[in-house]
Amino acid sequence: MIGHPSKARLLLFAFGDFAFNLFWQSIMLFLLFYYTDALSIPIGVAATTYMVASVWDGIANLLAGILVDRRHDSFRYGALLAAGGVPLGLSFVLAYFPPLGSGGWAVASIFGAHLLFRTFYAAVNVPYLAMTARISADPGDRAFIAGTRMMFGTAASVVVALSTVPLGRRLMGASAANAYFGAAMLFACVGAAILIVVGLTYREFAPPKRPLPPSLGAALLSLVRNRAFLALNAAMMAMIVAVTVLSKAVLYYFKYLLDDPDAGQLALASMGLVSGIAIPLWMLLGRHLGLRALWLVAAGLAMIGLVFFTLGNFDGTRAMQLFLVGMQAAIVGLHFVFWAMLPNTIEYGEQATGVRVEGTVFGVAALLQRVAIGIATAILGWSFASAGYVANIHQSAATLAAMRATVALVPLGFLALSCAAMILNPLGRRSRPAFDALSPSSG
Repeated sequence: MIGHPSKARLLLFAFGDFAFNLFWQSIMLFLLFYYTDALSIPIGVAATTYMVASVWDGIANLLAGILVDRRHDSFRYGALLAAGGVPLGLSFVLAYFPPLGSGGWAVASIFGAHLLFRTFYAAVNVPYLAMTARISADPGDRAFIAGTRMMFGTAASVVVALSTVPLGRRLMGASAANAYFGAAMLFACVGAAILIVVGLTYREFAPPKRPLPPSLGAALLSLVRNRAFLALNAAMMAMIVAVTVLSKAVLYYFKYLLDDPDAGQLALASMGLVSGIAIPLWMLLGRHLGLRALWLVAAGLAMIGLVFFTLGNFDGTRAMQLFLVGMQAAIVGLHFVFWAMLPNTIEYGEQATGVRVEGTVFGVAALLQRVAIGIATAILGWSFASAGYVANIHQSAATLAAMRATVALVPLGFLALSCAAMILNPLGRRSRPAFDALSPSSG
């Protein structure tokens, strides 16, 4: 299509990220807690099923990315997005559907529903991400989409954190399981409706004109030889493990250590809000420091916060909320660095190997991210289980101490590993204006 998309059309397209984050943030913030404290599934079992589903999510994203790379000329993305909204919403509801039977049958039913949701999410979300390259060829438009998508995603995380339990209770009653199921039905209806509207109104203003990418084997080999890609993703995986352990522990910490579960939901919402405020500040700081140095600064601040948490007394609700808000302000800097630096690894790899791959870069990065989320969930679940955690009872002092140690020490250790990996990253600070480029200078 010849022409230029209006800001209203770009804004409507970016609003699709609000729908996706209604689903994603719920799965990230509440699903494990729903398994353990609403369905009374042992936390070790729940964490293991979550880990396997997360790894499958990564594989599904990789496969979807490869398919998009190979069939980019034949997909009608708007129609695919509109058609995928309803099955994605239904699979999300099934993820919170009360389990069928008991014991092993119950675990099998929730695990199957979780896998189904992850599959549909990858099948719909990856094409949506690919659509960002087609809706406009103008870099300013794409920057506008990236910024507004981040804003809508942040808004969705706040909505999910604050409204899941209260709205679910109004719809389905006071039972914890019913409350989560009711909220899932509401989010599914809203999310599916948004995706249908976005899909039906989508128009392409920058159809792709590119040759067939190299074979999958050649693409993967080029990534293995791409030192920048390997170092960045090693740092990312360590960071994701740290961040996921901390975020998934929030609801448990406020319920069992502080005896104030409602304050935990407020803490999650506050963490979402501070992300939107902190991102522009990290962007500004990155122009002066470079991305690699910015990672070390953000990770260093988070590690200092964890040291204070380890040594200090955070027994009050307000103190813990402030600690988490401060941690999130630092953590969002790490997320920004990763997504800003990842495209630069494409050019570094092209210079180093002579092969340029794009879709595979994002697909493999998504796979590694999901693997890291699964590893973090398993670490949290297995650590709590070994400490003697049992849902919905008064935990012993030893169990609470072990839970607190997990929250403090695991993120601290993995953030340190992320810094070590980032120091090995050959992408330096002195380069073209997009922060980092390909010189091996010491950023």
